[in-house]
Amino acid sequence: MNMLNCATANLSPSNIILAVAPMEGVMDHTMRTLLSRIGGMDYLVSEFVRVTQRSVPAHSLKRLVPELSHQAQTPHGHPVHLQLLGSNIETMAQTAYEASEAGATHVDLNFGCPAKRVNGHGGGSFLLQDPKTLYAVVHAVRAALPKHIPLSAKMRLGYLDEELFFENLDAIEQAGASTLTIHGRTKKDGYGPAARWEKIGEASKRSNMTIIANGDIQDRESLARCMSITGCSHFMIGRGSLSNPFIFRELKGGPQGTLEELFSLINSYIDELLEHYDNFATLGRIKQWSAHLRQNWPVIADNLRVIRSTQHTDELKALMQSIQS
Repeated sequence: MNMLNCATANLSPSNIILAVAPMEGVMDHTMRTLLSRIGGMDYLVSEFVRVTQRSVPAHSLKRLVPELSHQAQTPHGHPVHLQLLGSNIETMAQTAYEASEAGATHVDLNFGCPAKRVNGHGGGSFLLQDPKTLYAVVHAVRAALPKHIPLSAKMRLGYLDEELFFENLDAIEQAGASTLTIHGRTKKDGYGPAARWEKIGEASKRSNMTIIANGDIQDRESLARCMSITGCSHFMIGRGSLSNPFIFRELKGGPQGTLEELFSLINSYIDELLEHYDNFATLGRIKQWSAHLRQNWPVIADNLRVIRSTQHTDELKALMQSIQS
């Protein structure tokens, strides 16, 4: 039996841990609730909460991540980890303490965001150029959190290159994080070249932290390849969950999603969004999601493309009705 077949054989629900990745502007509480309803994931990570020169108080954290008011769980009972992003050591530590007061059961630190406006303020993957500050932020946050609240982090292979990869890896571990998600690309890579899973595998062998592999996991076959190359049993999926919202259920051995299910999901998501956002924002989120869905549902790609031209949610609902009929 080759390595890929061995990995495939190990893809049982008891052997793998699956997490929903944090994605700014996409993975808000409405999308987390939607994916959680389908199930299959072990936990979800919130969109990052930006921490600047001022700490974020507990009441603001609860507003930004509503699950904090409900034992840090979705309405369907899946844990939600709170992610913080920032480079100010003092305010990051204070916000971590506020998070514990707000009801967070797990805190994650973002050192992977490649967005220019985030990096321009010294946040996200920008810190991968400075292992000493990286260490200081993680260490301060760990010290501010009660011992029973786990601390994790998420990073890329580097900023412009991979030169400081192992130094950053060691800094995060020595500062007190117990778990690290690694996206297999640098900031400079964006999402272009294939994720370098072999580098994640090197980290898994070197570190005592739990290493979570992230990047290019789209289906059962790619998960098996990733497992074979990295040696990981923990995986985080981002864009793959937008193109196929049933992916976590499928990877855990559940049934494949159907078109009927997808239509029902889109319709219920429109209603869910309208409870929290206005017409314009709802349309924006549906259009953004439909662009991802087209990648995995080619049979209705043309119909999904028409969604881009809708101007009102009433028009959107009528379009969905016509697609289903």
